Amino acid sequence: MPAGDGSEAALLAARRPLARPYDGPRMASLSRDEVAHVARLARLQLSEEQLDTFTPQLAAILEHAADVEALDLADVPATSHPYPLKNVWRPDVPRDAGIREAVLDQAPDAEAGMFRVPPVLGEAP
Repeated sequence: MPAGDGSEAALLAARRPLARPYDGPRMASLSRDEVAHVARLARLQLSEEQLDTFTPQLAAILEHAADVEALDLADVPATSHPYPLKNVWRPDVPRDAGIREAVLDQAPDAEAGMFRVPPVLGEAP
């Protein structure tokens, strides 16, 4: 990258890796017909323009997936989250909120400290 050249293209070129991490055979190019077939299987109706747009995009996604699949992760521990987590909640202990009587006073019908509701499906009280 030339000194003083702060263009976005120059910055992106400087960040690109020099070699591909996947050293296996390159994936065969994805054809437009294959993308159309996958679209039909997914019940998608794609226009000709969309097929032309999505074919190289899907090929790039599949190539990236092949790059990831080729990584040697034998020594990498399985994780569900990148940072160690711990539960920061307080213990679940029942306590009196001090509003029971205020709430029951507003109910249409209360009995023995509970809401009284009409019977459901013919149940007897």
